[in-house]
Amino acid sequence: MEPKGKKANESFVVMNELVLPNDTNVFGNLMGGRLMYWMDIAAAMAATKHCNTPCMTASVDNLSFKNPIKLGNVVHIEAHVTRAFNTSMEIFIKVWGEDNLHQYRYESNEAYFTFVALDPNHKPRLVPPVIPETEREQRLFEGALRRRQVRLILGGKMKPQDAEELKALFV
Repeated sequence: MEPKGKKANESFVVMNELVLPNDTNVFGNLMGGRLMYWMDIAAAMAATKHCNTPCMTASVDNLSFKNPIKLGNVVHIEAHVTRAFNTSMEIFIKVWGEDNLHQYRYESNEAYFTFVALDPNHKPRLVPPVIPETEREQRLFEGALRRRQVRLILGGKMKPQDAEELKALFV
């Protein structure tokens, strides 16, 4: 029996962290690995909210850094599930830096994480479908299938010729 669907905004998580000296590199910028760690936590919280069960990271897509986050700034992370696929979920993460001293906020990066829901025996379990409501949620939902096919091809789990959604873009 498939679980009942849940609205995309029900998985929404906001996480904030203060960048301290131990979090920075020699340039006074937040280390990428520390940010990835915080993003993984936010994604895990969103995945768990969506399916009410323990989840684990399966993949991270294209984590690119647009602007560094400086020592003393606040890291603002938003995460929510964009779409569910049987036992896995795609989570969209958006990150900003906030300079409270000078009162401005700037984009740092974004990424897509994939999480798998686990049953009590640590085996994959079905997750509820996502119900997108807003235009933005619908766009993310529709693009998720193409992003999933790219992930599967790059991971060697799907042949390019079998990626029907991607073919539609190029043929």
